[in-house]
Amino acid sequence: MDYRDCLHFLIAKVNQKINGIFKARLQRIGLTPAQSAVLAVLYEEEGLSAGEIGIRLVLDSGTVSGILDRMEKDNWIIKKISPSDGRLLEIYLSENARKVKDEMWSEIEASHQEALRPLKLEERILLERFLKDLK
Repeated sequence: MDYRDCLHFLIAKVNQKINGIFKARLQRIGLTPAQSAVLAVLYEEEGLSAGEIGIRLVLDSGTVSGILDRMEKDNWIIKKISPSDGRLLEIYLSENARKVKDEMWSEIEASHQEALRPLKLEERILLERFLKDLK
């Protein structure tokens, strides 16, 4: 088998291309793709711990902690000590994060459409189904 036909190689190359599209669009509002994923979780439910965010995004705690530290520094989130368990930090949206919600979703939707542009509608539907099955 030629390495260029290997599933791992193909998925890695597609991931690089799509991540580049998302990165370029989200950079316009000062976010990385990973930070936008954290905000997406917090838009659904605030007050989660880093561990709960990691579970929802399927990320390890070290990765989530690094992302959250940077987001706190850049004023995207606010960390508060949990009133029910002083050992836990709860994560909340900053006012800055609330203001960019619609713009962030708009950039994500545009990125999604740009990434899928080469595919016909039927191919898009199949791709999403295949990726969900492989996940």
